[in-house]
Amino acid sequence: MKKTLVSALTAALVVGAASTTFAAANPFSDVPSDHWAYDAVSQLAADGVIEGYGDTTFQGDKNITRYEMAQMVAKAMAKASAGNVSGADKALVDKLAAEFSDELNNLGVRVANLERNADMVKWNGTAEYTIARPHKDHQSGAADKAGNVNNVLFRLEPSAEINNHWHVNARLDANSDLANDKGDDGKVTLKRVYALGNYGAFTGKFGKFAPIDDDSIFDTQFSGAEVAYNKGAWSVVAAAGRNNNADDNATDVANYQYYGIGYVNGKLTAGADFHELTSSTVAADYFDSSSYKKSGTTDQADIWLLKGSYTFDHNNAVSGFYAENHDADAFEKAGSLEYDYKGAQRENAGTWGAWVAYRHLGDNVAAFSTFDAVDAGWKAWEIGANYAPFKNVVAQARYAKGKTLAGDTDVDKIFGRVNFFF
Repeated sequence: MKKTLVSALTAALVVGAASTTFAAANPFSDVPSDHWAYDAVSQLAADGVIEGYGDTTFQGDKNITRYEMAQMVAKAMAKASAGNVSGADKALVDKLAAEFSDELNNLGVRVANLERNADMVKWNGTAEYTIARPHKDHQSGAADKAGNVNNVLFRLEPSAEINNHWHVNARLDANSDLANDKGDDGKVTLKRVYALGNYGAFTGKFGKFAPIDDDSIFDTQFSGAEVAYNKGAWSVVAAAGRNNNADDNATDVANYQYYGIGYVNGKLTAGADFHELTSSTVAADYFDSSSYKKSGTTDQADIWLLKGSYTFDHNNAVSGFYAENHDADAFEKAGSLEYDYKGAQRENAGTWGAWVAYRHLGDNVAAFSTFDAVDAGWKAWEIGANYAPFKNVVAQARYAKGKTLAGDTDVDKIFGRVNFFF
């Protein structure tokens, strides 16, 4: 599924950032530097909704008090009530108002209970229709009718609050292939379920969830534990567990560890990650075993990845990554460079975006690629656009054209998707 790379890379770098709110009886206590409110206020400031200290949102690295934060939120609430705030920013203002409701009430600003009195379990999801038409098979060059996609997906993502520190999150998917119209292919599958804990600068995940770099080469499921530490602009993450291959075949399981370090500073994000997969049949189950090792298959994959993005302004951004599996002898490199102009916002009807990218996806490193129009084993240019015709409805279209890495065969693909969010 397409993810706007700027936001996806940022999410991977700031690992484990949670939306858990923390009540504070003392309005003059500092808001922790890793609190989600800083990112929310920074976004509102960038959109001209909220004001900070003079020409900056915060005074350098100085933490501000809950009372000071509430003063800024009160001004944003006034703009929102006057109808001068977009849908996405209004949602941020409401969330901040719920978090700082005690302090706002002390200021004489009446606040609806909003999230504080919301149900303990929240449900989000999407209904999705996808169609894809590859022109040629990337192995033989013949017409690839078997590669056609005509699919609907119904996805539920519940989140349950346990206490101020812990949430439980899940993902349930039901797919139906419209080309076959099978009566039993829409069965519900539990794709993810995990506990998410937040203790100041530390976050932890336990269960089945998405690993880091799920926006590029590891769009797969990970079962295990992850611990992250975020301090200022820097973050580190480490995880250990197991991974099933892309088909979730229980017999194709590998031990899996990953580690990463990230940096976020205003418009710039950067990161370096390392993934290790180990099993007796890792080459056959996860990669192209015929080309993996000249001297035979191996039981291990060691993949390192560098990534980054830069946002020039509200309309223009670039992002990319480079990855390499140093255990493979062929097709061991993958990379992508993308330019994004604007972007559809599901909260705001009429918004749109477009992008152009070049992607090189070696089979033996990008086994879990998330790029819908460019397959693993291709090097290709991609152009695309997305549009929100109505609130919470986003349509996207992509076209990719290039060559296979093996055989240098011409390939192309048309890809389209419509999401209905709720």
